[in-house]
Amino acid sequence: MTIRVLLADDQNLVRASFAMLVSSAGDMEVVAEAGTGREAVALARSARADLIVMDIRMPDLDGIEATRLIAADEDLAGVKVLVLTTYETDEHIVEALRAGASGFLVKDIRPAELLDAIRTVAAGESLLSPGPTSRLIARFLRAPNIGTTSAVGGPSGLSERERQVLALVARGLNNPEIADALGLSPLTAKTHVSRIMGKLGARDRAQLVIVAYESGLVMPGTV
Repeated sequence: MTIRVLLADDQNLVRASFAMLVSSAGDMEVVAEAGTGREAVALARSARADLIVMDIRMPDLDGIEATRLIAADEDLAGVKVLVLTTYETDEHIVEALRAGASGFLVKDIRPAELLDAIRTVAAGESLLSPGPTSRLIARFLRAPNIGTTSAVGGPSGLSERERQVLALVARGLNNPEIADALGLSPLTAKTHVSRIMGKLGARDRAQLVIVAYESGLVMPGTV
C-alpha cells in the first residue's frame, strides 16, 4: 500500500528536499504541497492524503490551527498529521499534539528517520518515544501558560488493566512491549489499546499520552 503524503511548509527549499526524499521511497508518494496552513487544510480535503507533514510556523494559518481544523473534520478522520519543529524544546509541540497531531519531528533529522516516522504514523502508531519526548510533554503539560482541557475524556472510566496499558503507552511502549511487560499476547495488548482509544474518544496514541499526563496517571520523571 502506497502512503499518500502532503507536505506543508512555507520554505520552498525544505518542501523540495522533503518531496525528493519521500518520492525516492518505494512505499510512499507526494500527492500535494502547501506553503501555508490554509493551503494545507484545503489540500487535505482535495488531495486525500493519508498523512500530512506539517510545519508549525507558517503564514496565514499556523500548523497548530491547521491541524486542529483537519482533526475536527469528520471527512478527514483517517488523515494523520506529523508536525515539524525547528527546536525540540518548542513549546508549541504539546499544543499541536492536543490539536490532533500524531507526533512531531525536529527538522534536522536524518533522511531515513523522516521516512521511518512517516511509516510509523501512517500505520497508526504515535511518534512518541521514551525519554526526551515524554519528558517534554510532561513539562509543558504542567506549565502555567498551557491550558488544562484535554480534547478527549479522562481515564476514570477505564478498568485497572486498561489504566496499566495507558500508562505504558504514555511511556512510549509499543504493543509487543506492552504485552511483554504485562504478560499478555500482542493481540490482547493491541485490543486493549484500541478499546482505550474508543472509550476516551482519542484519534491515536499521541492523544492517549496527553490524557495520561494531564490526568496524573503518569507523572513527570517516571519515564
